Amino acid sequence: MTTDGNAEERRMSGFESGANPAEILGFSRDSVGQSYPQHYPQVRETLGEPLGVREVARLIGCSTWTVRHRYLSQGLPHLRSGPMGKLVFYRNQVIQWILQQQKKGGR
Repeated sequence: MTTDGNAEERRMSGFESGANPAEILGFSRDSVGQSYPQHYPQVRETLGEPLGVREVARLIGCSTWTVRHRYLSQGLPHLRSGPMGKLVFYRNQVIQWILQQQKKGGR
């Protein structure tokens, strides 16, 4: 059951006509929703594939302990999904970091 006040509000908002709220607000149906990484291949090319600690350790040629305790404190680029979350590395960033460390003399 609808009161006259609610009917008046619906009429003024444009929802009374039965139109889709996204159409009323001028959003196209194609743009609604989240974008996925597959939609941005240039970012994937720049960063490289995402890696875990084990893959980075294998790439560098060391243990996971060394990656976590030595190289992170030296500035190895990474992303943490939360305060205690999983570490994510990107292949091209790790390789670039290794090359920079080699230019510095491995310090």
